[in-house]
Amino acid sequence: MNETNLDITPVVAVSACLLGRPCRFDGASKPCEQAMQLARYCKVVPICPEVAGGFPIPHPPCEIEAGTRPVRVVDATGADVTQRFHAGASRCLEQLRDADCRVAVLKSKSPSCGSGQVYDGSFTGTLVEGWGVAAALLRDAGVDVLDETQVDRLLEPLRRARVAHNAGEQGTQA
Repeated sequence: MNETNLDITPVVAVSACLLGRPCRFDGASKPCEQAMQLARYCKVVPICPEVAGGFPIPHPPCEIEAGTRPVRVVDATGADVTQRFHAGASRCLEQLRDADCRVAVLKSKSPSCGSGQVYDGSFTGTLVEGWGVAAALLRDAGVDVLDETQVDRLLEPLRRARVAHNAGEQGTQA
């Protein structure tokens, strides 16, 4: 998102849990004020790959087993839930394509949405380099994937453009 044209509303996908929706594995949400502020400047498309993949809320925690290729996702009981993760990721990619969305703000460290780090499959809180299933699919499809710690990269140019746009409107009314 290098240029911001306020005549064209940008579209940003956001993990639903960051918007306050209780859709995480534990039935909770992880509201992020900056992510919620995006709605002031953009059309926000809430997504949850795990719900889209058919997981109930709540469900056992899941992690990507470190070093497995192809990626293997297991829940805390040891069940292989990889197919559900791939199905949910594919459905979310379809949502983004339908909305002409090229930017996503996703929940960090999640086995679906993590970008750069994910839990290692040991269920001990150990982080390793890696991408969640949905985050990787979106990235590979050309979507700019950010996590909640990077939302200001989107907000700052949008705020500046809004201020400049409003100043320009006031100048034409004078």
